Amino acid sequence: MTVQKEPETILELKGITKLFPGVRALDSVHFDLKKGEIHSLMGENGAGKSTLIKVISGVHHPDAGHIILDGKERVFRGTKEARDAGIATIYQHVTSYPHLSVAENIFTGHELVKNGIIQWKEMYRRSDELLHELGADFKSTDEIEALSVAQQQMVEIAKALALDSRIIIMDEPTAALTKQESEQLYLITERLRDKGTSVIFISHRFEDMYRLASRVTVFRDAKYIGTYRVDEISKRDLIKAMVGRETSEMFPKIELERGEEALRVENLSLTGYFHDVSFNVHRGEILGVTGLVGARRTEVMECVFGARLPSSGTIYVKGEAVQIRHPQDAMDHGIGLLTEDRQYQGLILDWTIGSNITLPIISELGNGILTNERAERSKAKTLAEKLNVKAQSIFDKAKSLSGGNQQKVVVAKLLASDLDVIILDEPTKGVDVGAKAQIYEIISQLAGQGYAIVMVSSEMPEILGMSDRIMVMCEGRVSGFLTPDATQEDILHLAMTKDTEGEE
Repeated sequence: MTVQKEPETILELKGITKLFPGVRALDSVHFDLKKGEIHSLMGENGAGKSTLIKVISGVHHPDAGHIILDGKERVFRGTKEARDAGIATIYQHVTSYPHLSVAENIFTGHELVKNGIIQWKEMYRRSDELLHELGADFKSTDEIEALSVAQQQMVEIAKALALDSRIIIMDEPTAALTKQESEQLYLITERLRDKGTSVIFISHRFEDMYRLASRVTVFRDAKYIGTYRVDEISKRDLIKAMVGRETSEMFPKIELERGEEALRVENLSLTGYFHDVSFNVHRGEILGVTGLVGARRTEVMECVFGARLPSSGTIYVKGEAVQIRHPQDAMDHGIGLLTEDRQYQGLILDWTIGSNITLPIISELGNGILTNERAERSKAKTLAEKLNVKAQSIFDKAKSLSGGNQQKVVVAKLLASDLDVIILDEPTKGVDVGAKAQIYEIISQLAGQGYAIVMVSSEMPEILGMSDRIMVMCEGRVSGFLTPDATQEDILHLAMTKDTEGEE
């Protein structure tokens, strides 16, 4: 009988602690990675995942603990030393040079040079080899800015391979990808594993972990909780490990009496995008809007908010027809929109939390020349506390926050204005399961305060768990309305049904 040999451990971290002013980001945590393994790292935002990968990649030096690579203790004094040791990191937000070619990006910082002359021909040849190995459908001569997010991530992986990286850390690589693009990334990651490359895969998506990883390590509140075999732990037990509680109360929906109609949309159309969309929402009500990719939910909401101009149709606010040709018109009529992309459309990342929150009302907090800074700070602090934004102070930069807390800041920014209708486009996209529960609670509280909520989401469990009514779209048309006692199969049936007129 042949005994299968356990793969050797290539990387081990023991008792790693990392301190920042007033924050213990890692508290004596452990982690190990085997050769040719895909190992998932999971936990809520703020659990310590990002700090750990920065320790591994040389961005941060630990205050205590040991890094053991190939059986020998190592100290990385910077990212170059980690790269030279065969460790590469691919971040969620790609850091390429958009106006340079693919090959130039792949070899930036380690160009092929002979007799003092850059070997451009060889670099382009080698880049094409790497792209072919990854199954890319573009060339080394293409400019980065012409590529999709998924293709740019492929270039990042090619960079790692060009550096002969033995360990590749992928930080939320599927967050901005479609299902088809994610599947392509899965195949690439599995090919890397099969060739002996070790992958640390960080994701909030359970489907990523169950699809790829053999083991998963969970962090919570900067502490190591445990390492589990993926085929031996249920989703329920994994969530409990991540958040420290059961998930039966994941959707804190409050049963409310529906108030007056706040918004009605009749026969709204935008040529080439959607046609004849009609719906309404009342105070104290959460209208869920869902559908598959290409349903055009976002475009409908952008027209309601004035970010796009519809071809035809009428919008009514409190029963009166209104003209909305600009987002400011929508705000003036009490309609606010939380955009799907919080980082590029919802926040100014280099600004403070307070400045982001008060941005929509800054003109009201002064005399037209000078801003009343005390009033601004008071308003921002009140809203940040109301939404339980976890930060040292409102003077912290927005970019320093976790994804869930960034989302809370965007909601606080909406609440700074005098609104009646709040449209939330994918409000929990890219945030962990614990932050999702907090955001659901906020949404439920807002409905309880009398706001009319339109919640756009591609996640059917949250649509079913949070909505009072559900509008399903398919390829630019409303295919039907459902009640919360519907099933995911009911939603999918309508989401795949074309040219059906939805009746409320």
